[in-house]
Amino acid sequence: MASSLLVTLDHFNKSWAELNNWLSLLDHMLLSQRVLVGDLDEISDVTTKLKSSLQEMEQRCPQLNKQITAAQNLKNKTNNPQTRATITDQIENLQAHWEDSHTKMMERLLQLQKMYKDSSDWLDARKRVEPLIKQASEILEASQSADDFKKLGKNIQQWQAQVDITNGLANNLLTHYADDDTSKVKQLTESMNMGWANIKKRVGDSETDLEARLRQLQHFQIDLEKFMNWLTEAETTANVLQDATYKERLLENPATARRVLEQWQDLQREIDAHTDTYHSLDENGQRIVASLEGTENAVVLQKRLHNMGQRWQELNQKILFYLLRPHLDASIEQWKHFHMSLQELLHWLQFKKEELDQQKPVGGDVATVHQQLITHKAFRRELSTKEPSISGALESVKSFLKEMPSEEAKQRPEERVQNVERILRKEAEDVTTQWRELGIAAVDWQQQLELALERLMELQDAQDQLDFKLQQAEMIKDSWDPVGDILIDNLSKQMDTVKAFQEEIAPIQEYVNQVNTLASTFRSPGIQLSHDNLNRIDDLNTRWRLLQISIEGYLTHLTEAHRDLGPHSQNFLQASVQSPFERSVSPNNVPYYINHQTQTTCWDHPKMAELYQSLADLNNVRFSAYRTAMKLRRLQKALCLDLLGMSAACEAFEVHNLKQNEQFIDIMQMINCLTNIYDRLEQQHSSLVNVPLCVDMCLNWLLNVYDTGRTGKIRTLSFKTGIISLCKAHLEDKYRFLFRQVASATGFCDQRRLGLLLHDSIQIPRQLGEVASFGGSNIEPSVRSCFQFANNKPELEASVFLDWMRLEPQSMVWLPVLHRVAAAETAKHQAKCNICKECPIIGFRYRSLKHFNYDICQSCFFSGRVAKGHKMQYPMVEYCTPTTSGEDVRDFAKVLKNKFRTKRYFAKHPRMGYLPVQTILEGDNMETKLQAEYDRLKKAHEHKGLSPLPSPPQMLPVSPQSPRDAELIAEAKLLRQHKGRLEARMQILEDHNKQLESQLKRLRQLLEQPQTESKVNGTALSSPSTASQRSDTSLASLRVAASQTTETMGKFPYKFNLTVGIDTIID
Repeated sequence: MASSLLVTLDHFNKSWAELNNWLSLLDHMLLSQRVLVGDLDEISDVTTKLKSSLQEMEQRCPQLNKQITAAQNLKNKTNNPQTRATITDQIENLQAHWEDSHTKMMERLLQLQKMYKDSSDWLDARKRVEPLIKQASEILEASQSADDFKKLGKNIQQWQAQVDITNGLANNLLTHYADDDTSKVKQLTESMNMGWANIKKRVGDSETDLEARLRQLQHFQIDLEKFMNWLTEAETTANVLQDATYKERLLENPATARRVLEQWQDLQREIDAHTDTYHSLDENGQRIVASLEGTENAVVLQKRLHNMGQRWQELNQKILFYLLRPHLDASIEQWKHFHMSLQELLHWLQFKKEELDQQKPVGGDVATVHQQLITHKAFRRELSTKEPSISGALESVKSFLKEMPSEEAKQRPEERVQNVERILRKEAEDVTTQWRELGIAAVDWQQQLELALERLMELQDAQDQLDFKLQQAEMIKDSWDPVGDILIDNLSKQMDTVKAFQEEIAPIQEYVNQVNTLASTFRSPGIQLSHDNLNRIDDLNTRWRLLQISIEGYLTHLTEAHRDLGPHSQNFLQASVQSPFERSVSPNNVPYYINHQTQTTCWDHPKMAELYQSLADLNNVRFSAYRTAMKLRRLQKALCLDLLGMSAACEAFEVHNLKQNEQFIDIMQMINCLTNIYDRLEQQHSSLVNVPLCVDMCLNWLLNVYDTGRTGKIRTLSFKTGIISLCKAHLEDKYRFLFRQVASATGFCDQRRLGLLLHDSIQIPRQLGEVASFGGSNIEPSVRSCFQFANNKPELEASVFLDWMRLEPQSMVWLPVLHRVAAAETAKHQAKCNICKECPIIGFRYRSLKHFNYDICQSCFFSGRVAKGHKMQYPMVEYCTPTTSGEDVRDFAKVLKNKFRTKRYFAKHPRMGYLPVQTILEGDNMETKLQAEYDRLKKAHEHKGLSPLPSPPQMLPVSPQSPRDAELIAEAKLLRQHKGRLEARMQILEDHNKQLESQLKRLRQLLEQPQTESKVNGTALSSPSTASQRSDTSLASLRVAASQTTETMGKFPYKFNLTVGIDTIID
């Protein structure tokens, strides 16, 4: 029945774990599934997957119901309240997890559906805005009139509402779906808003520019009107003077002719005063016409400008006709010569200007600019050759103009009248101006070329230096061996080499920055680098980036290889497990194990779990000291520590610098030290030691003993205590070593240091659940006992500590018993067991000191079996080695002597086989206190199970969805931990209560049995019952001993001990 229940319970646990892991997988999928907001296809795909998961969840619902039914059936079949509470918690947690996962999935589905609708609305709104932006841009490109811009401004005000709607929808997506990927919404919204803002800015700028042009046009119209009025007056004056000039007999009167000529000259001076005004109006008018091109205003203004220019030319010709006519007749041939010469020079200057313009722009590399400089120097030599000709022509024209008359003019026919002075003066000014401008342009162009050549050569030098540095670095990088070809021992050295090389090539970045900075300076003056230069710069930057990336990648591969295969890696320990198990490591390097078959994780190595299960076979041993020692012996063999000598262990501690005993060491330090130890053992016992397996299991055991919370660190003292306690060495050598670890430099130890040692030592039986038999986890009574033994001195020396340990104190009695168990394993006694008839007896031999020739083997003795006529309370002697003839004679004498001793003798001469320690509850009614504490905790935590140890990392961890959830989970975790501590304390007190009840019952039975006495190897020995055959006075002392179970994690209650250290703890 029990086995069937266990099978059913195991099947239930597997089904529960499978369903719970599947729910955790769904939770992880929800958390890791981020959707690109605005992408309708992706949202639709994720929605479909989520619906599929919900459908699968509905299909698995019968499995949940089946699990609930199975849980109810199990609870009905078992009477164990703890098992029932555990099943209840499991099924309640599973149901809560199911409901929570289903709720989250439904909420996520609704959220995705709403996201799809909101994204669709936003995309539709954006599609409506994009044509508006495009239309506004086209209107801006085509519009010229104020009406167009005003109309566009009204449209923009109307379209702004649609843009605001689109932005509102986008902000809604960004706000409500911030946990998902909103990059697409942000990018498209920013692009739309930038385009819209650009449209609005261009409209505003265009309106401002149009208003400025209108104001300019108004001012121009006023100035033009004033000039046209003056021009009309001047034309009227010229007509009047013309009529006066052609009157009869005017030439006959010189005074009148001179007065008319003066009036013409006054008019000429007035015209000269208005020349700048004319040219300003003409230039501004042409500019305004160009800006208004294509409009009606432009046509009207162009006509007025043409009319003004025509009237201005006619007025000037009329004035020159009457002023220059006498001079033209005399020098028309000379004027023609100068005119042709100046025209030729103007044509030559224009040709050279065009030639100079063709030399531009500045080349983008050194060779091109150098060739441009050669060409330009030839150009300037040509100008220098032409300079005398131009200077001579200008001087001749200047002299000719000085000789022209200024007062009198002779009348000639109208068709020969030419505006000689104006034409020649204008042409001479043009030649002078163009020659000066050409010279300035030539000098400026040469300066540009020289400056560009200097900067390009600087850029080229920087490129050459960078290229040289990169070539050197690339050659060194290419010389490195592939990571797979590097020896494991050389990985660390190669990593240091790569890091040093990274620091060595770091200054190359300055060369790269210099090249890029020099290249960027060519953009401002308008120098365009050649394609070869740009390609080379890009190539240098690309090579530098690729060099950095390749070095980083190489270093990453080295680091991974060093982590996985180097001396500080745990990779070699992967061989310690086989399929379906896998060894994995938590973030703090603590190993845990994954069972892929059941999809579960656990802290214990599979072999260690099997070992712990096998230790349950030893629970039938009735005496806790032997039960603990036999468990430790089996553990010692499984870890191969029975092959380890103390000198080898100490040498390993020394090699790994484990000197500061109160400091903490991490997992890698423990692994390195253990690897050193087991590598040496493998050399000596290659057929017995599997290094990865032994290292992993020993590490597992040390963490179970000293780091149950799996923090990844234990004290150095704890590490040494665990290794030395189970190694192969003399008992007193172990005592001396342990004392040295806590002693000061002067060789003395105070109470605090001794407490640390005893605390670390008691953790070994505590991990096996046997700590209650050795005084509990509280080591204060043991420390007090030791210092009382030293006459309460403030510090303890080694000899006193050894004397105290030889008394086998209760908290440490398991260690000498372990040595006796190891010694007795190969012992063969030439005697026959009177119960099972085994002959010869292997292991411990127990000889009766009450009956002659009566022996019991260790199996029968530990199980409490007796033969007819012999009782367990009779005195017996233990042998762990074969007996000698002298021992046989001495035991015969003891049997004979015990035949004549009474029960009263044993009551007056009690002897214990260990040194008991007083607890802090000595003298109190411990049972009453425990019962009261138990009742109080039971009311507060009724129907609750024990809190488990920290769990190893799950295969699919689940993180909280929000900061608020994280706070709630953290608070719940703290409450669970507090609840677990209270429940564990309540369970301990409940166990104590049961143990004390069983203890008192057993003591009452023992008080009624007879007393005997015996000697073991010359030492008196009390049997499991005779040690308790006391009067009422001894009962009080037994209760004091029983009070030593104040703190316990053990399963079996403490009773009393034998003289030689046999702890007679009976279930």
